[in-house]
Amino acid sequence: MDSTINEPSRGKVLLTGGSGFIASHVLERLLEDGFQVVVTARTNEKGHNIVKSVTPSQQKNVAYAIVEDIVKEGAFDVVFQLDPSIEYVVHTASPCSLDVEDPVKGILDPAIKGTTEVLKSIKANAPGVKRVVITSSSAAMLNFDNHAKVYDETCWSPLTWDEAVSSMNLEKTYRASKVLSEKAAWAFVAEQKPNFDLVVINNTFTFGPIQKNLTSFEAVNMSNRLIRDMVLGKLRDALPPTAPVFTWVDVREVALAHVRALTVSRAGGNRFYVVGGHFSTKRVADIIRSSYPDLAGKLPPAEAKDDFPDDVPRGLSQS
Repeated sequence: MDSTINEPSRGKVLLTGGSGFIASHVLERLLEDGFQVVVTARTNEKGHNIVKSVTPSQQKNVAYAIVEDIVKEGAFDVVFQLDPSIEYVVHTASPCSLDVEDPVKGILDPAIKGTTEVLKSIKANAPGVKRVVITSSSAAMLNFDNHAKVYDETCWSPLTWDEAVSSMNLEKTYRASKVLSEKAAWAFVAEQKPNFDLVVINNTFTFGPIQKNLTSFEAVNMSNRLIRDMVLGKLRDALPPTAPVFTWVDVREVALAHVRALTVSRAGGNRFYVVGGHFSTKRVADIIRSSYPDLAGKLPPAEAKDDFPDDVPRGLSQS
């Protein structure tokens, strides 16, 4: 069995981006495993909603701190100054919307500077922090123009800053933000040699139960929008393509990976590609059609072609 950090006394975790899809499940898992959690939120209303989203018995173990702008220099300083008992940080805060006018201000800066600012604040203000876990993405690993036959944790997306800022494709800019922010984190640790070690979770396309603090159906996270749009009839005329990502994972498994990354000693200094299996939009539609026959009239055509590649193995390597 792997040795663990701070066992059985779990300690306190700062969870950034607390209102997000993945963060909501990480919060739930942390509380179930006995941690105290401080979540960051941009407003008091959001912070209050996050606290109220957990069970009454768990609320005593959750607090929130306001961080209005994660890009601002020293944005996280006051969080650590006011609570020196924080021992771990899970950084999930990162832009997930492509509805931006300026890709640098709306996508790249929040992803990259948001990551480096929290690391700088920890080093300067939180000597008690032992480990930082960052939510990255499989987008930081995959080469969408020339896919590898096998992907593992040694793989990196080749996208550069110049490609990110010059691209008219905001999805490409988003993918670049993931690799650039992750590389910035590893560079910080290598150069600054802080008091903490780093673990990165590279999860693929993530499905699962929406967060309990969601304010509206329109605010559903990017991956779950596929399911939302299907059941609302927005895709009844045509099946959207699955490409370029045919792998998926349950958000609850992603949350578990984050907590294991905090507690398993040997995880330090590593990145982890978190994948559950393969999918296609055709398979998603067929599952909904089979499970909820009354929605059949809202779904894409049943005879639509499945675009899952013939040369992709249906299983996953366990190595």
